[in-house]
Amino acid sequence: MRKPDWAALYALAASQEGYFTTAQAAGAGYSRPLLDHHLKAARFLRVRRGIYRLRDFPSSDHEDLVVAWLWSDHQGVVSHETALLLHGLSDVLPDRVDLTVPAAWRARRLIVPPLVCLHHADVPDAERAWSGPVLVTSPLRTLADCVSGHVQPDLVAQAVRDGLRRGLFTRPEIDAAGLPT
Repeated sequence: MRKPDWAALYALAASQEGYFTTAQAAGAGYSRPLLDHHLKAARFLRVRRGIYRLRDFPSSDHEDLVVAWLWSDHQGVVSHETALLLHGLSDVLPDRVDLTVPAAWRARRLIVPPLVCLHHADVPDAERAWSGPVLVTSPLRTLADCVSGHVQPDLVAQAVRDGLRRGLFTRPEIDAAGLPT
């Protein structure tokens, strides 16, 4: 059994807004009984099954995204309206976390976390980007997802204008993707 490595667990959790999974803790040498010990001592907080938080880690604005991403075992990609928000495109204020998981997950019987809306599709690496500690769909892919997901047309139009103005994509890319302008 590996000796617990607090520095490794802390560094990993810090890169994920203070959160970590049971598997990640095991990788740092924390057995389940040791996790339980730290839970009872209130050093760690159980957020949901298999996901923990360092009690004294400072909170952040998008912790809900990290929890959803960890729930998906790093397979999900923040998408749709939530990705619009992260990219700063439009004035959208989503009331849930949009998370696209692999298409093969349709067959799984999942207990989806509250306030998480699952979408099923395979997102190629070229259409993924990091936004802080989570993966998010690229701006162009985000627009395509919003159009296919029937997001309000005025929000999509605003996102197109904002993205063009900021150079996140070009008009020919918008046209090639068949997106409204």
